[in-house]
Amino acid sequence: MNFAIIAAGEGSRLAQEGVEKPKPLVEIDGRPMIGRLLEIFSQAGGRRIVVCVNEFMPEVKAYLDTYRFEPRPDGSVPELLIKVKTTPSSMHTMAEIATVMRGHGRWIATTVDTIFRPSEFRAYVDAWEQAPGNVDVMMAVTDFVDDEKPLWITTAPGPTSGSLRITSFLDRAPENPEYISGGIYGLSDPAIDVLEECLGKGLSRMRNYQRALVEKGLDVEAFPMGKIIDVDHAADIEVANRFLNS
Repeated sequence: MNFAIIAAGEGSRLAQEGVEKPKPLVEIDGRPMIGRLLEIFSQAGGRRIVVCVNEFMPEVKAYLDTYRFEPRPDGSVPELLIKVKTTPSSMHTMAEIATVMRGHGRWIATTVDTIFRPSEFRAYVDAWEQAPGNVDVMMAVTDFVDDEKPLWITTAPGPTSGSLRITSFLDRAPENPEYISGGIYGLSDPAIDVLEECLGKGLSRMRNYQRALVEKGLDVEAFPMGKIIDVDHAADIEVANRFLNS
């Protein structure tokens, strides 16, 4: 499995609230968020990890340049590819990463500030690796809602026992709310085609891309992954630390 980290944002809200470090280098559970993700992806068997950072945070690029993976039991380490690109949105950053991922099978992308338990993430990775070939996308979803503008989903039974197919993405909670998008994307080449089409239409919000995946008829499945936290504000740092150490 290949992995990607979207880390090209400005982190302006954290800076406005007095957090001096660039967002990817803010420490969660005793290490920078970006380093924590690299470690988790390596432990999940990552072959290639692509990271996209912006041009205005040279400290992040320097950190990645000196980062060294701990060898896995078989002695292997992931290949780390660093793209330096300032983009207008996370969706554009995803497109930069997709140019590297196309043709290399299924992959998983997440924003740098997405916090989750490694064991739950590994279960998601396994599910995406083992999903039938006709499944185009597998989104990690959560029933924990602590977002200012969550993206709600509706589901229906999927094609295999226990699976869930996403039928819509909504800005407002449905009548019987269950899950919101967790910001962790399991993608494939058909999903890249939709991404490029969205950008060609001038779309830039990730939620509009997710809607387009369903509207284009792709098989988009949901994987409930437990609690997922986004570190958008300074107060979220302590919330994330308590979560991981509870």
